[in-house]
Amino acid sequence: MKITWLGHSGFRIEIADQVLLVDPWLVGNPVFPEDRRAEAIAGATRILVTHGHFDHIADAVAIAREMSIPCVGIYDLMSWWEEKEGIATIGFNKGGTVALGEVRVTMVNATHSSSVSGPQGPVYTGTESGFMIAGEGHTIYVSGDTDVMADMEVFNDLHAPDIGILCAGGHFTMDMKRAAYAARTYFDFRLVIPCHYRTFPILEQDAEALRQGLPDVKVVEPDVLVPIEV
Repeated sequence: MKITWLGHSGFRIEIADQVLLVDPWLVGNPVFPEDRRAEAIAGATRILVTHGHFDHIADAVAIAREMSIPCVGIYDLMSWWEEKEGIATIGFNKGGTVALGEVRVTMVNATHSSSVSGPQGPVYTGTESGFMIAGEGHTIYVSGDTDVMADMEVFNDLHAPDIGILCAGGHFTMDMKRAAYAARTYFDFRLVIPCHYRTFPILEQDAEALRQGLPDVKVVEPDVLVPIEV
């Protein structure tokens, strides 16, 4: 299995027979080298979308159309895209599980917001979510944008994820200290990878507080386009 950061909250996850792109924002992303876009999306089989904010969906429709692959996410947004953009989608909802080849993806709750800009203000795009991605004997918890939630205890009871990809930049989501609290209180991760940080000055710039808060967990600060092998 390989987990590759694409900057901000974007990831390329090579797991079992799938190459999953999660929340791809490549064009205009301050920390992603746009001349390496082809490398980032090569061989992708599905695009997972946690919610509708621009920094998570900016490239999803274009990649889906270019690669002839479906976007996978909350039913409301997927249905809208299928009708408006003419792309293939797999829409489901929280608590639901979809089989993507040999990989199973369960949608779980998050606490945030979800919208796109419209001519008269924000347009509702369903609700924010996270994912449990199971394959190759591992379960990855992709938190999406969220704060700490007591729901996380249920997530661990039901899915027991060993890998956590956690938003941790603060301001818009939980910060490093809160992410560390969530990880040690509700989960038993072997590996934690922070995201949604370093992109802008307003966000946290390093994961030292996360590392200090999780002394018994392997915390890996990702580098853009450098695979983390599991």
